[in-house]
Amino acid sequence: MKIFTYSILALLLFSTSAIAQEEAGEIAKIWSFPVIYNYDEEVSWYFDLAGTSFAENEDVYIWIWSPSEPDAGNFDSSSEFAKLSYEGDFIWRFDLIPTDYFSVSAEDIAASAGFWLRLKDKTGTKQSGVGSVSLTAFSSFYTADELIRSYPENPLIDEPLSILFNANLIAGFDGATSVHMHSGLNDWEILQEYQVWVPEVVEKTKLKDMGNGFYKMDLIPSEYYNSPEGYVMENITFLFVKDEWAATTPDQKIFAADVIPPPPPAFTFFPLKISQKDILGIIRTNNERGITELIYTITAGTKVIQETISGNMTEIKGFVDLVSELKEEAPLEKIHVLIEDNSGRIITDTDIKLVELDE
Repeated sequence: MKIFTYSILALLLFSTSAIAQEEAGEIAKIWSFPVIYNYDEEVSWYFDLAGTSFAENEDVYIWIWSPSEPDAGNFDSSSEFAKLSYEGDFIWRFDLIPTDYFSVSAEDIAASAGFWLRLKDKTGTKQSGVGSVSLTAFSSFYTADELIRSYPENPLIDEPLSILFNANLIAGFDGATSVHMHSGLNDWEILQEYQVWVPEVVEKTKLKDMGNGFYKMDLIPSEYYNSPEGYVMENITFLFVKDEWAATTPDQKIFAADVIPPPPPAFTFFPLKISQKDILGIIRTNNERGITELIYTITAGTKVIQETISGNMTEIKGFVDLVSELKEEAPLEKIHVLIEDNSGRIITDTDIKLVELDE
């Protein structure tokens, strides 16, 4: 009920000034690194704005009102502490320690409606739809009698992964000063060994001590293992090591998620046959990241028609009223159509034959 109330309040607040503001579109995806974290831990939130009207490397700010409103009163001029960092490929990052940023306790955050927000430009003239950062609870692991648990259960090679370890269930791990991961991708094909004589490897493979014999490892597999581009991850095989190999767990394995490639872009005119007195439809679906506009230039006799069609990554669709545009033109055999996307790439450069109309 709290979540619903906060969302409605936010929408009502913005409805009074909607005329002066540009709705940039919905946030495509939100995730965090680490995947799971205590609210007094540092975390990075990531926001995918592909498909919105935010431009690459544009200054983007967070305006968040739950569990508290750190930048209250500054919607028209966001504070610098609310500014996100641009990561490339239409992805922005925001770093915070939640208890510090919201000036509330971890218990207050856990009892709140969650993290509810909009992303905006500095002056608030452009804003995203309402979004929320998921709260991933993991406290059940502490009483589950499980040796390990991964979040997500089946990871992807280029997305964050958190692995929890209960050292209380393995003999010899009591009194550990540190715990490390000795591991590899695809049954040890690409290794990240625990090498006690290499300080940077000792630090890289070290798990975070969560207290009371519980530990956590956070990683992005492609970065952690430095896998080659295009590498297909089937599993992560690993064991945990106490101190300098004083004790180890049995080998463990986490299976990767199936990778489903996105459908290829598809472009078409409709209907397939048109006359000078028809409506020409233009549609492109499954657009690439960042492609939200098609710019068409139609040359028809002495007439040149140029317009922009807006949409999103799912679909960009528009119509050209040839009836009105070509009413002063003599009968034509064809029109020439050039269509580019908002990155300047040519989608089509072709002639369309016109069907002759009976007099």
